[in-house]
Amino acid sequence: MSVHALETAVRTPQPIATADIAARAKRVATIAAHHAEAVDRDGRFPVEAFDALKAERLLSVMVPTSLGGGGASVGQVVDICYALGRACSSTAMIFAMHQIKAACLIRHGAHEPWHADFLRRVSSDQLLLASSTTEGQGGGDVRSSAAAVRVEDGRIHLERDATVMSYGAQADAVVTTARRDGDAASSDQVLIVFEKADYTLTPTQAWETLGMRGTCSAGFALKAQGAPAQVLAEPYALIHAHTMTPTAHLLWSGVWTGVAAAASERAQRFLRKASRKAGGQLPPGAAHYARATASLRMLKSLIAGAQAEYEGLLDDPRALAHLDFQTRITLLKVEASELAVATVMSAMRACGLSGYRNDGEASIGRLLRDVLSAPIMINNDRILANLGASSLLSDVPTSLIG
Repeated sequence: MSVHALETAVRTPQPIATADIAARAKRVATIAAHHAEAVDRDGRFPVEAFDALKAERLLSVMVPTSLGGGGASVGQVVDICYALGRACSSTAMIFAMHQIKAACLIRHGAHEPWHADFLRRVSSDQLLLASSTTEGQGGGDVRSSAAAVRVEDGRIHLERDATVMSYGAQADAVVTTARRDGDAASSDQVLIVFEKADYTLTPTQAWETLGMRGTCSAGFALKAQGAPAQVLAEPYALIHAHTMTPTAHLLWSGVWTGVAAAASERAQRFLRKASRKAGGQLPPGAAHYARATASLRMLKSLIAGAQAEYEGLLDDPRALAHLDFQTRITLLKVEASELAVATVMSAMRACGLSGYRNDGEASIGRLLRDVLSAPIMINNDRILANLGASSLLSDVPTSLIG
């Protein structure tokens, strides 16, 4: 290596190593697992896990090293989601949602002075980002906004009915969609960052749910104002296609696969213990465990394939926006969520009554309640209905090769 190259390497921080990320994630997961039952029982924010995530500087793990972050890849963050999903579903889902918003700001805003400075503060202060894309009667249609940005006296103003805003009360900033202005169509959206001092949240709906209780996904009336520079210059339609959708579906899938893995591990421990007590005889539920492991392998394969494809297209905007890729990455969410539910159900059936109970080490109840959110909270029926017409434009494969 030349002297110049050596000096450059010393001056330029290197992306965080995969082994280092895994070690940090493991330490956080240990803490998250210890508090997971209390988080679920009390429906409270997993404060201990997020104190640990901040201490390990994992909230800025994707932020470029030039802005003080870890420079991690999407795939490395998927692995963190998986590790946290095995420990505490709510912790993992909150972490995933934070990183999805971080990814949008990194890819589409880091070249803008205001957003670059904000990302530096995400790194230095380990700020937690909430998302506000669900609004009013529109529900989960994130490509349609009712509320519009209003400009007055050189400031931007926004008021929106955020019917679901996960961990909104605990976040340090909100990243939200809105119509570009009062005359814009509902699909002509922008993405805006509001820091905690910029907005007020008035509770409108509580969060009393079957699972994912620690995400604290209550409803709020959001009233915010800020500087025009807080609006990302690129239209949300582009951000949504290039970053929001692919990153969300990969990271969510990592979370759900982690939950499925945790259920499979409990079933494995139960079956091994039962087999030892029976002199090596496997209980009837062993067949269901075989199904769980097969589903888990399929999940990992689906994610690995989608991750490799996305990372291979990051520098090709036209390919990212192509119908075929958008269809595949959207279907990843549907397939992964359904498979995760099937895996956890198989694990519960492998444990029988012991898995059905809530008071034993083989209990699968919390994991099943949490993973049932996967096809429901971001509704698979809506996704499939939206894909119906576009799917007719795609050719049916004529070969299994290529």
